[in-house]
Amino acid sequence: MYKEIMGYFCIAAVSSFLITKYMTAWLIPKLKSIKMGQKILDIGPRWHKNKEGTPTMGGLAFLLAFAISFTALAVFAATRNQLTSIPKVLFCAVFMLLNGAIGFLDDYTKFFKKQNQGLSAGTKFLLQFVVAAAFSVAIAWVNRFATVIYIPFWGREIDLGWGWYVLSTLLITGVVNSVNLTDGIDGLASTVTFFVSCFFLLAGAIALDYGTVVLASVIIGITLGFLVYNLYPARIFMGDTGSLFLGSAVVAMAYLLDNPLIVLVAGIIYVVEAASDILQVLVYKLTKKRLFKMAPIHHHFEKCGWSEMKIVGVFSLVTVIFCVAAYFGL
Repeated sequence: MYKEIMGYFCIAAVSSFLITKYMTAWLIPKLKSIKMGQKILDIGPRWHKNKEGTPTMGGLAFLLAFAISFTALAVFAATRNQLTSIPKVLFCAVFMLLNGAIGFLDDYTKFFKKQNQGLSAGTKFLLQFVVAAAFSVAIAWVNRFATVIYIPFWGREIDLGWGWYVLSTLLITGVVNSVNLTDGIDGLASTVTFFVSCFFLLAGAIALDYGTVVLASVIIGITLGFLVYNLYPARIFMGDTGSLFLGSAVVAMAYLLDNPLIVLVAGIIYVVEAASDILQVLVYKLTKKRLFKMAPIHHHFEKCGWSEMKIVGVFSLVTVIFCVAAYFGL
């Protein structure tokens, strides 16, 4: 059994790594040729101005790698009756691609407008909310409309009734946007998501859940393939196409394991990034003073003099520690 899981891991990770790596290498000159470069806001760290013009929308490579590697291996696993729920796997795949499409629309709007702002915040959130709500309903349908949620570490389930749909939709949109916020410096979102995916790979292997194993393996390959060109100094950015896709991927892995809340532990950095942004706004509105030098919090550490590589290293270490803790919440 575990030999088969190792086989799926090797094939999924290697194939998605190679597709992402070579697709990204192909995208860099293509995106430069159409001047699909990142616009840098004046309110950001002044040294980020040096990054203006760096090609963005590298997340397109993620979508291709996922479509090829995940689809092929999921179909293969399905023919061998190794997927616990084919509909759930299918819904997760559609959910991820839809989020990637929202990100693509946002990136394309930025390119069309020649500015850093893409879709309006309201439009973007509405699209994400609709996709998250539809995904929640789809998962509930697969689970015969059960509205119980497992509480990690406590080992119990609570029936939330209709509240399950509200919590699920808010959790999904929150996590997806948190990963988007984490994508603020070279290599950060990819590296953190790599370690979170390693956690889900282990969790899937323990549960003998082939769907989670294949998805986690594909995301591991994708993040490593992209890091070849995205580590400091980045030669390409993933854009919202990539960050929203990765955010939906970590959510999908948690739902495949029927343990959605565990993503808040393994993905603690996402939570901290989002919380720092929210706190910054609330404190400023109440006191007219800033809690952090800049939010999200990775920018605060930049302003404190930390290098981008140091931030990535420390945040990755924190992720590993919390992933180990999350193991005990499975």
